[in-house]
Amino acid sequence: MNTEVLFARLNLAAFNPAAATGDGRWRDGQGRFVSENPATGEPLAGIGRATAADCAAALEMAVAAFPRWRAVPAPRRGLFVRELADELRRRRDDLGALVSLETGKIRAEGVGEIQEMIDIADFAVGLSRQLGGPTLPSERTEHRLMEQWHPLGVVGCVTAFNFPAAVWAWNAFLAAVCGDTVVWKPSPKAPLTAIAIQHLADRVARRHDAEGVFTLLLGDDPALAVALATDPRVALLSFTGSTAAGKRLAPLVAARMGRCLLECGGNNAAIVDESADLDLALPAIVFGAIGTAGQRCTTTRRLLVHAARMDEVAARLGHAYGQVKTGDPLAQDTLMGPLIDARAVENFLAAVAEARAAGGTLLHGGERLARPGHFVAPTLMRAENHWPVVQRETFAPILYLIPWDEFDQAIALNNAVPQGLASALFTRDLQRAERFLAAAGSDCGIANLNAGTSGAEIGGAFGGEKDTGGGREAGSDAWKAYMRRQTSAINRGNALPLAQGIVFELPR
Repeated sequence: MNTEVLFARLNLAAFNPAAATGDGRWRDGQGRFVSENPATGEPLAGIGRATAADCAAALEMAVAAFPRWRAVPAPRRGLFVRELADELRRRRDDLGALVSLETGKIRAEGVGEIQEMIDIADFAVGLSRQLGGPTLPSERTEHRLMEQWHPLGVVGCVTAFNFPAAVWAWNAFLAAVCGDTVVWKPSPKAPLTAIAIQHLADRVARRHDAEGVFTLLLGDDPALAVALATDPRVALLSFTGSTAAGKRLAPLVAARMGRCLLECGGNNAAIVDESADLDLALPAIVFGAIGTAGQRCTTTRRLLVHAARMDEVAARLGHAYGQVKTGDPLAQDTLMGPLIDARAVENFLAAVAEARAAGGTLLHGGERLARPGHFVAPTLMRAENHWPVVQRETFAPILYLIPWDEFDQAIALNNAVPQGLASALFTRDLQRAERFLAAAGSDCGIANLNAGTSGAEIGGAFGGEKDTGGGREAGSDAWKAYMRRQTSAINRGNALPLAQGIVFELPR
């Protein structure tokens, strides 16, 4: 791919800014950091590093835009998001290629991510006409209770490299139709994607009097995220990233009584029982394990297999892994691209070595591939669930195969990790299926039957429990995180009855 032509089409060639104030103006920042192509190890561009002054300017613009934006009727706010979705449709293939260049995702996943942005935009447009609350019966004569939802304020959105476009859209499009403004701090490993999207957003904003609704901060200094976490003007901080980083930021938000939406680590298991249809299960497991080179929060990291089927599953997975082509993510026949950077490769190799030292049996892969870029082999290992390396999330394509004998043991193994994001069960047994979905079954925010852990649809609320953070984004009623609830009592009579039967009269 000719990157110069792509950059020119996406308005990336002229300059490398550090921040955008949402009205078409860009700030230069101070110094530069590099966006790297993980498939080659070569730099794509130098990006401006936002300073404290740039952060203040973006926040001030978002704060100033909020009173104007919340006064716009919600259906009209939806029109802004709809037109931005139209721009994304026109630029889907180019933006998808850019995602692949910056993150190493294969082309189908890069384009799929932009499609996910379009899908959540369509959802948000429909939502813009449905932001209602219930009318409730009152115990007081001639009274009515009503709940309504109001815009919350400024939303700080800190996103990770593995979904450099879609996760912002999950937050930003819902927040925008809810009447909020959004300050985006993307990962320093994928800044070009954010710049290209901001250019589109600025263009549409000018046509809808929506300048300042979306602003942008670029930089590789964690202090930017801390600034958003500690600033009382940020009503909600939405953070996607590691559990360790989430645990550092959340107390800063809580200390000022702000709201926090956390989407942190996952350590997801798929259970395969004696009755499972392996022709159905294996493609889902392989995609779940190697999609985005194992760098999804929903990646299948543990495969819990009934002991009677372990040898068959291991053999068929080994054959499938042997057919996986790893290489240029933009090539049509590539199934797995590179890891994001050299540190990710080091973490992968360290995890493989630790698992082997603990007694793990390497079935496939386990090595770095001898080529430019940050490529590793998709890896299968027999392991034990309680090993520290298995208990941790390693952001790499390592799948641990773990046996079980009784179904209660399989559920216990699924739940016996600190994280609680995604889970899956492959079975033909109705009772087991229902037990897996019951309160005593999977403790994860996502529990799938005869479908893999990865590839969530935008219509459902996305998120997990325990060390995953408890947040919910995307569909269902996740929009409520971006609004404040208000309960109102309306008295249409001439008397003042009190609740709970209390009688209160002023002395005459």
